[in-house]
Amino acid sequence: MALHIAIPTLRIFDVPKAREFYLDFLGSAWDWEHRFAPDAPLFAQISRGPVLLFLSEHFGDGTPGTHVLIRMAGLEALHADLTAKNYRHARPGIEDRPWGWRDVSVHDPFGNRITFSEIKDH
Repeated sequence: MALHIAIPTLRIFDVPKAREFYLDFLGSAWDWEHRFAPDAPLFAQISRGPVLLFLSEHFGDGTPGTHVLIRMAGLEALHADLTAKNYRHARPGIEDRPWGWRDVSVHDPFGNRITFSEIKDH
C-alpha cells in the first residue's frame, strides 16, 4: 500500500471572486475546470507548486468554513508577496505559534481558511 497526496475540496459560490482570490492574490494556477452543462455548478483544480486544491460550487462538496493547513518553507517570502499585492480583502500577518511554527492565515471570500505554516528556526 502507498498513500500519495490528499486534495481538499473547498466550497465556493462565485467563480470570479474565487479567481480573484486564488489566482490574483494567492498566485495559484487554474489548472482545469469541469461543468456537466453550461449552467451547471463548477468543479475546478488550482495549484501552486505541488499544492493542489479542488474548488466546487456543487452542493455537498466541501463545507464553508473549512480550514486547510499547508506546511511550507519560505514563509516570509510568501508574506512579502501577499502584502505587496495590497489585496483589499486581506492583509495577513505572520503569527509565531508556541508549538514551534510560524503561520500566515488567509480567509477566502467563502469563509474557508488557508494557513501557510513553517517550522521556526532553532
